[in-house]
Order: sequence, then C-alpha cells, then structure tokens
Amino acid sequence: MINTGFPTEGPTLGEIGEEAVIHAIIEASPSAVNGDDAAVLHPPSPNSRMVVTTDMVVAGRHFRPDVTTPFKLGRKAVVQNFADIESMGARPLAALLSLSAPTSTPVAVVEEFARGIGTELDKYGTELVGGDVTAGENLVMSITAIGSLGGNRPPLTLTGARAGQIVVAHGRIGYSAAGLELLESGIDIPEVLEPLVLAYQAPELTPGSGLVARSAGATSMTDNSDGLLHDVGALARKSGVRIDLKSEAIAPDELLVQAGELLGVDPWKWVCEGGEDHTLIGTLQGEAPVGFRPIGTVHKPASETGSSSNAASVPVTIDGQPPVYTQGWESFA
Repeated sequence: MINTGFPTEGPTLGEIGEEAVIHAIIEASPSAVNGDDAAVLHPPSPNSRMVVTTDMVVAGRHFRPDVTTPFKLGRKAVVQNFADIESMGARPLAALLSLSAPTSTPVAVVEEFARGIGTELDKYGTELVGGDVTAGENLVMSITAIGSLGGNRPPLTLTGARAGQIVVAHGRIGYSAAGLELLESGIDIPEVLEPLVLAYQAPELTPGSGLVARSAGATSMTDNSDGLLHDVGALARKSGVRIDLKSEAIAPDELLVQAGELLGVDPWKWVCEGGEDHTLIGTLQGEAPVGFRPIGTVHKPASETGSSSNAASVPVTIDGQPPVYTQGWESFA
C-alpha cells in the first residue's frame, strides 16, 4: 500500500513557536553536537579535504504534498545531497537543515520530515548537526551536506572524463520519473509497480559507492539528478569528450515497460530524460568497480577525429546515434 499525503491536524508551527520547533527537529533527528550556535566537527584524518554542497526542496516546484509524505521527503532530501558528495568520491560526514514554512504548518510535518532525514543519515553513521528555521509563505527546505575527501587521489569532477575510458553506473535509471508519472496519473497503481513509486518518493543510494569508484581509478563522476542525457551530456561537454551509451545496458526493464504500457508512455523517455534516480555515473579505464556496471564508452570529440557526421557532433549518443529524447530538468523553465 502506497502512503501519500502530509499531516493536516495537530499543533502548528505558529502555535508552538521557534524554540519548540527546533526542539522537535532535534528530538526527531538527534545529535550530540546540535544545539549550540554552531557545530564543531572533527576531521576524520589529517590528509583530507572538506566537500560541501547544498540543495533546496520547494513545495509545488520539487514536490507535491499529495504524492509523498514528509518522512519520505526527508529521506529523499538527504539522498539528493549525499549523492553530490558521493559523486566527488567523498564520504558524507554531517548535514544541516534550513527550513522556511507557513505558521499554519502542522508540527507533525516538520517532525516527520526530520525523522526521515535522521533515518537516511543513520545509514551513513552521520547526524543532523544544525540549521535554521523561519516563517515563510511557502514550505522550503534546504539541506547542506558536509563530506570528507581523503587520500591524495584527486576528486571525481565533471572535467575528468578521458577518451578510451568506459562509462559506469551504480543504481537504477528511469524509475523515479516513472514513479512520479504513475502518482500523477491518479490511477489505481498495481502492487507490482510500487517499486517505481518508492524510487520517486525515497530514492536509494548505497553508502560508499563514490569512494569505491574513486579507489578503483575513476576520474569523473556525476549523479543522475536532472536526467540521464542531461547529466551525462554535462559531463561530456565539461570534459571535452563524446560519450556513447549502449542501449542494451540502459534499456527499460520489465517494470518500466509495464508502466509504459499502462500509461501509454514510451519508457525510453523515462530512461533518457527522467532524473532524481541519483544513480552515480562515472568514467574510468579498465573494468567496472564493484556495484557498478558498464553502460557506455568515452570518445574523442568530433574536432579531433575529423568526423562531420550528425552523430559525431552530439555530446551523447546511444549506439552511435543521436538520442530521440534529450530533455531534462531545468530549474528556471
């Protein structure tokens, strides 16, 4: 049974006040270093660098309260930030939460959101170490993730892909987009397709995957947040290479095909354009690291090969041909 909807009853934020709201968050996602003016974190090793990222979740823009729950949204907010830490080849250390919400928001919404955050942080052995709350016209949540990049290997950047490498992926592709479309369709979703819905509501990220890839010699990495073709295209352009994906490696699986038949949608659209799977996608020389699978190859740009074909001028191809679906998420569209 799929659980959706936000709490609508109980005390509101305006009724209990800022101090009580902060206390509710700390109770739901406790930390020994949360509660002072700032948290003091101890670096895991002397030979390490800090990695920091932040991402916002805005009601009506990034989520609809009727197709998810605060608990699942809290888990998702952590994953989308920790995926950015992992994609640098780093290890997440801690998270901070900034929250702006109408005073009429039930306290239960914030408590469940914080519990979701805490549940996901527990998988990494990390904590919610601070943040800020304020009243606002819309529900807006922002997670700041802090990570550590150990050792002397360089971080995994968007500029590190090189011709001759293979493209590898860790995680599902297209599930989140299919799950969202199922929820928005309003149909009675068959139980067999519920994994697609859960992939949208609370995508999974295997802790340490970025570290594994970096240790195995990966030189670049990103996560599928805005769409496979969009994100792989950004990696190709930043690195000055062409990437050819293999259709058999990214083809829609049985669940995506079933969902496509049910909704009358070509499941390849979810695979190519759907984001928020937060699948880690990287490049390296040699074999795919543990947990990763090969999905393509990296080639020299058209300017270096002398090719004038249409496919050669496209940053990302599938089986050597320009893809049919090329759109992705755009923040200001």
